Amino acid sequence: MRRPAATALIVAGALALAGCGGSDDGTADLSVGSAYMPQPVSDMAAGFLTITNEGDSTDRLTSVSSDVAGQVTVHGTVDGAMREVEALDIPAHGSLVLESGGNHLMFEQLKRRPKQGQKVTAELRFDRSAPVTVEIPVKPATYVPKTGH
Repeated sequence: MRRPAATALIVAGALALAGCGGSDDGTADLSVGSAYMPQPVSDMAAGFLTITNEGDSTDRLTSVSSDVAGQVTVHGTVDGAMREVEALDIPAHGSLVLESGGNHLMFEQLKRRPKQGQKVTAELRFDRSAPVTVEIPVKPATYVPKTGH
């Protein structure tokens, strides 16, 4: 009778210790806010949003897809120069801000031009976290957010 109790105690202890570890064992806890897309005037559109990570591990935005575009690329902006990048970091307990004049999404080969008042669905994929689907409201072409970016 003592063996099952002892075995249970050993297993419980091992499971408890498995939960103890450094920051590499933490997880990202991602949420998305402040999303918008200025109404496109061509066959391309930009997308802006903020990804907040409340978790203990850094993650990376690796790709994006949308049914409105043939492809969506992730762009970084350095010294005013825009270029496609493989991924953008989302720091632990921090945010990745995609904003006009900075890092952003490019919706290319639009299958239709979304109009002001509509929403565009996009799936964000990450290095470590599960994909997140976001509804991006389409704003006027000249829209400038008052807060959040």
